[in-house]
Amino acid sequence: MPQPAHVAEAQRRQDDIIRRMTPCRRLEIAMALYRTAWDYKQAWLRSQHPDWSEEKIASATRRIFQTGHAGD
Repeated sequence: MPQPAHVAEAQRRQDDIIRRMTPCRRLEIAMALYRTAWDYKQAWLRSQHPDWSEEKIASATRRIFQTGHAGD
């Protein structure tokens, strides 16, 4: 199914903006997104496991980001 015209236009604009960025700027943005995802995952783990220590939260977050799942 084709995208609506406004979605396709927004994608073209976004692609153009990203292409004009320096590699360093693209890396900065990627790292900021990664950090945000990390922070959100830790917040979610805290909400699901209020009894866990910060060390356990950090360990679980690392495991999730390394393997794609929490394990256990």
